[in-house]
Amino acid sequence: TVLQGIILLPLRAICIAFILLLAWLFASIATFRHRGKGSVPLKGWRRRMIQTTLSCLTRTLFFVMGFQVKVKGKIASLLEAPIFVAAPHSSFFDAIISALTGMPSIVSRAENLSTPVFGTILSSLQPVSVSRQDPDSRKNTVTEITKRALSRGQWPQVI
Repeated sequence: TVLQGIILLPLRAICIAFILLLAWLFASIATFRHRGKGSVPLKGWRRRMIQTTLSCLTRTLFFVMGFQVKVKGKIASLLEAPIFVAAPHSSFFDAIISALTGMPSIVSRAENLSTPVFGTILSSLQPVSVSRQDPDSRKNTVTEITKRALSRGQWPQVI
């Protein structure tokens, strides 16, 4: 079993890197030349590409890492619940919830958008970005979440 672990560990790392690069590629394609970066919702093929490919790739990524998640019950639709609450907030486990719910928008620090690879993937989810340097950031975040929740399906769910 030690030998299997030695062989499988680099293989898993290569698979994880490949999946992340694929996710980056699809996120880049979906947001390429999209007007209004973050201020206008993705529509049509762009939105479907993010919802389907990133959801599948994220599920595959977690499967490769050894996670198997089974959903019990029915996930609320966008019109039933424009705001989706995931609690307790616990780092990368939130990505599992995102993948299972069709890649909703998230609330994230503005600095995360400039991170290589992950920043592009995050930007494709059309996050509500929070700036820690802006004193009006909390008020602006609440306003943006409210605007998206009342958009009647124009924006994806917000988690």
